[in-house]
Amino acid sequence: MARLGTGIGWRPEIADVVEAMPGIDWVEAVSENLCPGHLPDSLLRLRERGVTVVPHGVSLGLGGADRPDAGRLAALAERAEVLGSPLVTEHIAFVRAGGALTASPSLEAGHLLPVPRTRDALDVLCANVRIAQDALPVPLAVENIAALVSWPDEELTEGQFLYELADRTGVRLLIDVANLHTNHVNLGEDPARALGELPLEAIAYVHVAGGFERDGVWHDSHAHPVPRPVLDILTDLASRVAPPGVLLERDENFPGGDELRGEVEAIRGAVEKGRAAATGSGAPARTARTGADAGSGSVSAADDAVRQRLGLAQAALLSALVAGTPVPEGFDRVRLGVQARALAGKRADVVAKVAPELPVILGARYRPAFLAYAQGCPMTGGYRRDALDFVAHVLRTAPGDEDPGVRRELRQWWLERSGPVPRSARPGVRLARATRRVLLRR
Repeated sequence: MARLGTGIGWRPEIADVVEAMPGIDWVEAVSENLCPGHLPDSLLRLRERGVTVVPHGVSLGLGGADRPDAGRLAALAERAEVLGSPLVTEHIAFVRAGGALTASPSLEAGHLLPVPRTRDALDVLCANVRIAQDALPVPLAVENIAALVSWPDEELTEGQFLYELADRTGVRLLIDVANLHTNHVNLGEDPARALGELPLEAIAYVHVAGGFERDGVWHDSHAHPVPRPVLDILTDLASRVAPPGVLLERDENFPGGDELRGEVEAIRGAVEKGRAAATGSGAPARTARTGADAGSGSVSAADDAVRQRLGLAQAALLSALVAGTPVPEGFDRVRLGVQARALAGKRADVVAKVAPELPVILGARYRPAFLAYAQGCPMTGGYRRDALDFVAHVLRTAPGDEDPGVRRELRQWWLERSGPVPRSARPGVRLARATRRVLLRR
């Protein structure tokens, strides 16, 4: 695969800035936010200019106990083909648990959660990666994630876990140096040791992002400037291997174009500093291998007993985080509380984006009402389903002195969106809808 160069995460909010930014060789777009038949004009213009676009998946859950969903894999493959992408990426994480495998309710995390670094989890992950590789038309790279909590009784370090994964499956690695920093602060893991244990030749590209520290916990927010310690880890990585691509991620709190350009230049500078150090030391220049060069290894499908053991453990953890069940033995209760609040906060933020009318209707009450709802109502589907369930919950539990105007608006919002098909724009249907609104006010 050709070298990617320097890139930035494409987001609709900064589409114009990204298009106008000089020296951008490639962009990455969240796969689940793209509709293959209706790609944003900005992405199409970038493609016409020869800018590479890589789809980045967030919902596959390759680290989960279940086998990857065929529909999600097909969607990721379709986006890679439509965009002409040289590879696709996903995360080493689980995002849902429960269901038939564990005879327990299905739960959605709404976020990426760490897998235990155990032999069982590695066997399942390798099997799932193989399934994904067979279903995708281009090479797959998988990303290390940030963690607020660690699993008890882990058997491998992060570097060892990633090394064995790459060695057994030939999968490429997307190394997020911001996540290495997060795990250094939160879990006491040494990023230099992790880099020393990694199969650097398997790196596909590198993520760089910002975050913030609160009460001794680092939050990988993607909404703050890239801090110096993250750039230092990038320099260390670049002193060991020439990364094929480096990309700035920013998902929230977008700054102006000048600040974004400054962050991209700082990333370039960190890489150049690392490469200069490698040259000065006389170390040979190493480059990441392509998927065709990677050792394929062999892996058999994890048997159902292994999947069930992992599934039960993940369901117990996720249930404690989102449904208030007891904390599984061996976990840090304080850290699990931090993680639970972070998950609820992310749900509130994403639902506000998916259903922007709700913060308008509820005003300042939106966030506390949603967080109260999230304490006892875990996600069972996507964020659109979550928005509908939240409104239904508010309508059921609202106190008697609730503003009747707010209640009417919420009820109308729910009625218009809870059906199996979108609202029709035909005049007759619109008239019927208007009539129903009048009747509801009486």
